[in-house]
Amino acid sequence: MNILTIEHLTRVYGTGPTAVTALDDVSFTVDAGEFVVIVGSSGSGKSTLMHLMGGVDRPTSGTVRLQGQDIFARSDEELAVFRRREVGLVYQFYNLIPVLDVVENMTLPVLMDGRAVNEDRLASLIQTLGLTGREHHLPNQLSGGQQQRVAIGRALMNAPAVILADEPTGNLDTKNSAEIMALLRSSNRQLKQTLIVITHDEDIALMADRVIAIEDGRIVRDERRA
Repeated sequence: MNILTIEHLTRVYGTGPTAVTALDDVSFTVDAGEFVVIVGSSGSGKSTLMHLMGGVDRPTSGTVRLQGQDIFARSDEELAVFRRREVGLVYQFYNLIPVLDVVENMTLPVLMDGRAVNEDRLASLIQTLGLTGREHHLPNQLSGGQQQRVAIGRALMNAPAVILADEPTGNLDTKNSAEIMALLRSSNRQLKQTLIVITHDEDIALMADRVIAIEDGRIVRDERRA
């Protein structure tokens, strides 16, 4: 069953002779529970694609449908709620709030919604992410790998249907990279969450159910692995 449908998605920055087409008429669907890796060189359009799928940016034309709903039919305020509730966003640079501790960073999306924190889920995530004993550490008291774990915990707190990760291991060493991808893959398998990872790392691509390659804003390869 399709959970995500991308139709004729185009993003142009600027106008006239200086206009840059970052994404050019991209269409594909993603099945629920699928692990998709999107690869491409720097400037290929893969990060632009993730920002559009996550409702961080709006397209010049085209649609993104999550569970049948056109996300760009929503107002900016509704899109902010969409990003908190329906997708989990994981970035290369963590984007943690420096004055908030581990628990506060992880629960921020829930608290911003004015909802009660699911304490059982929080405790389970802290244990699974290997953050036990560091609940009240600030980001500058954590290693890069630990900060990325907090960012993943934040993305998973609302149990989103889709996780979007943009170069989630880009700042990590080999050992931490492997651990982070194992955590994301475990969430994908155990919780049946759809996982889409933007990366230039071919080793990560080997782990995926499907690899989509983008160059110059267009899909040049889309293959499912046996």
